[in-house]
Amino acid sequence: MVFDMSPKVVDELVQEKAKGSSSLSDMITKLEKPRALWLMVPAGVVEQTIDSLVPHLEEGDILIDGGNSYYIDDIQHAKNLKEKGIHFVDVGTSGGVWGLERGYCMMIGGEDEVVKHLDPIFATLAPGIGDIPRTAGREHLGGTAEQGYLHCGPNGAGHFVKMVHNGIEYGLMAAYAEGLGILRSANVGKQTHASDAETTPLRDPDHYKYDLDLREITEVWRRGSVIASWLLDLTAGSLVKDPSLAQFGGRVSDSGEGRWTIKAAIDEAVPVPVLSAALYSRFSSRGEAEYENKLLSAMRFGFGGHLEKAEGK
Repeated sequence: MVFDMSPKVVDELVQEKAKGSSSLSDMITKLEKPRALWLMVPAGVVEQTIDSLVPHLEEGDILIDGGNSYYIDDIQHAKNLKEKGIHFVDVGTSGGVWGLERGYCMMIGGEDEVVKHLDPIFATLAPGIGDIPRTAGREHLGGTAEQGYLHCGPNGAGHFVKMVHNGIEYGLMAAYAEGLGILRSANVGKQTHASDAETTPLRDPDHYKYDLDLREITEVWRRGSVIASWLLDLTAGSLVKDPSLAQFGGRVSDSGEGRWTIKAAIDEAVPVPVLSAALYSRFSSRGEAEYENKLLSAMRFGFGGHLEKAEGK
């Protein structure tokens, strides 16, 4: 049973054998009790959506938040809903737009019995073991993790694990991007460089005369290297389509989880220099460092009369 703010989306899902509804209240009345409602909405409208649903719900009903919500909000939502006898479950999902083909893993937070009640849903949506080799010794442990879903703990635990997952993702992406950037500039020794007081000279041009093919390098890395991953697969695919990446402007967004991960690390006194640098790099990509850089130029001009060089000089 589905509802979306866009009737077109509902119609498309009906074509996929779902049952459509015209409103949230219409959807709720069509569900069997106890009802389980799965929200897939941006974190910023979760609370508004819950407020719209609660008047139509009854004791024993279950709300599942499958978006990228802040785990602290989950804790508060669960507390508020518990007073009304309504259960709350948070489900962090990872798999992106390829989830339909590949399946996606789920990180779940909530009460034991409620999560157990929902297990048929999670087991159906999860990718299963598939053709991924089993971790040695795993056959003696049991559990659902190798099926692609895991009950991580009480309310908020699912989104907490997903939050840190995304913080790690920031770091992995930054590492690939920075490494490939070094390879791309490995021919700097062939280029003509300015020779003036504002330019650090390239001391050994002969050390940097490699014209490297990033498209081929990312492909060979995919074939058994220790840094092979799905992110590398995606990178290699992008470079095949467009080696210059001309369609992208390089402004990298952050949807919140990276920031929340850093905050948790600070609260826990856990050093995370790589994850922090990756987050700040995203800020810089959007021009957030422009004012700071102007101040640096102003200081250099003030103490040494250094003039800014024109771009590309």
